[in-house]
Amino acid sequence: MATPRTETRSRVLRTAATLFRRQGYHATGLNQLLAESSAPKGSLYFHFPGGKEQLAAEAVLLSARDLGTQMGEAMDAASAAASPSGAGAEAAAAAIAALGNLFAESLESSGYLEGCPIATVALETASANADIRSACARSYAAWQTGLAERMRGWGVPQDEADPLAELVLAGLQGALLLARVRQDAALVRQIADRLGAQVAAAATAATATGSATRDN
Repeated sequence: MATPRTETRSRVLRTAATLFRRQGYHATGLNQLLAESSAPKGSLYFHFPGGKEQLAAEAVLLSARDLGTQMGEAMDAASAAASPSGAGAEAAAAAIAALGNLFAESLESSGYLEGCPIATVALETASANADIRSACARSYAAWQTGLAERMRGWGVPQDEADPLAELVLAGLQGALLLARVRQDAALVRQIADRLGAQVAAAATAATATGSATRDN
């Protein structure tokens, strides 16, 4: 059972994650954070003795875990719906499209205020704070690992899965930034469709190569 102290810590952390994602690190003041989390004064440094920097690093990791779960669920549901086995080119294309749609819907529902929870903080602080930079790097690495594992399940060759996963993440990150500037989430879906086609092509080529090898 959660205690009042752990509940307060969790509430502050989740409020911080939302504010950092929506308005950035520097624009989020501690007074606003305490007010919106309904936390007593003094609780911030009690729970986060490293101050705002520690809070930001933990908030990034929390946001990344939450969003990573949503990303996995969206891709798994889409690939299963596209292919009985959840594998193959159709499954790959559908899964990457679903990933793009997840990001696009988040932008639209927030009125283009909430982009990627990692990028928003990383762009402001990663060059100046090692702990925050490490949290951002670990978060992206976890997403890439999860995506690469799924790509191998769709039939993408082992040695192509990581580079393709990196390409997909980088492409979607860039698309999110452009979409926020243009106030048009359709771009995210378009980029996701193109990236999905590349992943599907890799899976198709591997299948064709495997079939040719068996025939010979």
